[in-house]
Amino acid sequence: MEVRESYIKGLLEITPRIFKDDRGHFFESYSKREFEKIGIFDDFVQDNQSYSIPNVVRGLHFQKPPFAQAKLVRVLKGRVLDVAVDLRPDSPTFGKFDSIILDAEKGNMFYIPEGFAHGFSALGEAIFHYKCSNFYNKESEGGICYNDPDLNINWMIKNPIVSEKDLELGKLAGLKVT
Repeated sequence: MEVRESYIKGLLEITPRIFKDDRGHFFESYSKREFEKIGIFDDFVQDNQSYSIPNVVRGLHFQKPPFAQAKLVRVLKGRVLDVAVDLRPDSPTFGKFDSIILDAEKGNMFYIPEGFAHGFSALGEAIFHYKCSNFYNKESEGGICYNDPDLNINWMIKNPIVSEKDLELGKLAGLKVT
């Protein structure tokens, strides 16, 4: 397993060792023991999966405390641009984001600790999977509009397809995360 640390403390790109032969491939996508070796001690309690057509943008979503969630995200089919925005009030990178391309062929994952907004854009047809460290709670959901000019995220797509709910999300400026 290869681990790359982001410039934002806590964000990790994790790329598993893939064993390939003429039959296909195999890799271990999650091992609590191996993840604890790299400092991830979350107890993942819920798995979610979504399917997106090309150019879909989902997010930027988060859960407020006490229902905040760490996430381990990956793509089962296709490629996405995955984005995490630091919402930790005492963080020196508050309001900054990092992004990576998650690719089913590469098998890479993005670990996002509690205290981040999260979203992605489908760079083609994509099946997205993520583990959460806490259960979803509707009353604790929050979000930032994907096209917030203060973030200026390049989603790497033209003509984004965004849900009405996500279009109504507010901006980072003045956001209440607690």
